[in-house]
Parts: sequence; structure tokens; C-alpha cells
Amino acid sequence: MATTPKPYKTKSKVPVVSESAVIASYQSLYGNPISVLTNSKNGLSAKAALDFLNLSGFTKEEFQDTFKTNVKTIQNYVSNSSKLDAALSEKLLKSFSLFDKGIEIFGSAKLFHQWLNTPSYGLGNQTPFDLMDTITGITLIEEELIRIEYGDLA
Repeated sequence: MATTPKPYKTKSKVPVVSESAVIASYQSLYGNPISVLTNSKNGLSAKAALDFLNLSGFTKEEFQDTFKTNVKTIQNYVSNSSKLDAALSEKLLKSFSLFDKGIEIFGSAKLFHQWLNTPSYGLGNQTPFDLMDTITGITLIEEELIRIEYGDLA
């Protein structure tokens, strides 16, 4: 049974910055597993969560469901210049990396977001977005993107 992809929308009041500029500002933090580990343990600035929210096009509800935190809490952390805990930092870094690959393959965050909300044969007809709430799910989505990149869709 085919489902209609969720629409791409963002309701953020933060100024829009180019996708490539946002990705570029975080690439060195997730470029290799040691960077991800070190930067996760050190904790990302809470601003990283808002940057991801803007990049991804997730609604506040989608963000909150995926990252198990409230946007209002993140905004308070930003006001207090607080850092995020290791688990949330790791998930954000893996998500930035995922969007980097998705934008590379699909051409824009908007198109990648649409794909994330479409059932994928390579993921057992599950919607990729529904897997993003765990590191394992993000890894499975990354593997599916690599298969798409190389034309291995069977």
C-alpha cells in the first residue's frame, strides 16, 4: 500500500542559511568515527540542534519525536550557552552526516526529507524517517543511501 510522503515544511523563525554552509560548519565534527566520539563526549553547543532543525525541514514535533527532547528546552539551552549531553550530541552528528549524504544524492535537503518520508524497499518497506530515532536506524538509512548512490536498488 503506497503512502503519500509527508510535506516538507519548516516553521522556524531563525534566518535561513544555505544547506551547504550549515553542513560545512559541522563536517569536521563528524568526518570520522573518532571525531564523532570525541565531539559527542565533549557535547555539542545547543545551537547545533536548532541548526539541524532548520537544515532538515523537520517540524518541531518530528524533531522532538526523533531526538526525544523538546525544542523549547533546546532554546533554553541556547540562551544559557549550555552544551548537549553525549547521546544527543552523537545522534545529531550522525544526523548531520546522514543529511550530508542525502543532500549529495538527492540534490537538496527538501528532496531528501521527502525521501525520508517515503517507504523504502531496501528497508523492508519501512519509512526511513521512522528509523531515525536510533543510531542503528540512522546507520541502516546510511547503508540504503549508499545502495541508492551505487544503483543497487534490488
